[in-house]
Amino acid sequence: MGATDIILLLDSSVRFAVPLMLAALAGLYSERSGIVDIGLEGKMLGGAFAAAATAAVTGSVWLGLAAAMGVSVVMSMIHALASINFRGNQIISGVALNFLAAGFTVFLGHAWFRRGGTTPNLRPDERFANIELPFAQEFGQVTIIGEIYEQLLSGHSIIVYFAFLMVPVTAFVLFRTRFGLRLRAVGENPKALDTAGISVAMLRYRALVVTGLLCGVAGAFLSTAQGANFSENMTSGRGFIALAALIFAKWRPWQAMWTCLLFGVLSASQIRLQGVEFPMIGEVPVQFIQALPYILTVVLLAGFIGRANPPKAIGQPYVKER
Repeated sequence: MGATDIILLLDSSVRFAVPLMLAALAGLYSERSGIVDIGLEGKMLGGAFAAAATAAVTGSVWLGLAAAMGVSVVMSMIHALASINFRGNQIISGVALNFLAAGFTVFLGHAWFRRGGTTPNLRPDERFANIELPFAQEFGQVTIIGEIYEQLLSGHSIIVYFAFLMVPVTAFVLFRTRFGLRLRAVGENPKALDTAGISVAMLRYRALVVTGLLCGVAGAFLSTAQGANFSENMTSGRGFIALAALIFAKWRPWQAMWTCLLFGVLSASQIRLQGVEFPMIGEVPVQFIQALPYILTVVLLAGFIGRANPPKAIGQPYVKER
């Protein structure tokens, strides 16, 4: 494999990693505040459908993005209501959202568009276009460095650049601001914050709003940037992989980014390995190749993560003492 092939592989890896990064950062806000969020998958799926459906009807990809964020925030607020106000089981609430999104998106897609649960294919002007950085074609003539600039750094949609920007932004917010300090504290010791006169419920609600916004952007990326329509279960377990990446990264943004990029490399590699003849083995069944990223992710999590200590109050409803 030459340098050009490696650059193309990394370019594909970035596209695979972006929705995972956004979902992992979304889960980071939620779980740092003490709320388990199994529903990342459902929020992404709801956002993907809302973005594609709205863009198809209105012709505006930006309205599609706004719809995706709105639907995802509403789902996040349902989870917040069940987890914070009603003090329900947070895992069951998240799983219920996943089932709701999986069924409701197909039902609405069939009812509205009569296409078997999918939305109409979006025209180029109804999708997020790729952005070419300045002088990308000219620098592309330079060996390796120019190719990296033209093919790896340039030519992505605005959501890709937003996802990478959100990593340092999240790190700054969590570890350099008053809101971040309180958010981490409410996930560790909500009673201490309550004693100091800070609303535990309000902080967790704010965290879940951010979670919903980021999941909506991740869903919109799948259906209006990476793809050109919505199809049934198009998230394909990305929300659960994002949760695994979050645990692997020990609830830290930079580590979560690298973990998601690792999964992106594995996903891009499995496409290139399909149909390849291996020495003494022959051609490996395509089903095994497609499952390889998930298998290796589980192996890495089981073998190399070490001990991951979640926020101490995660999953525990807070009852205000009177």
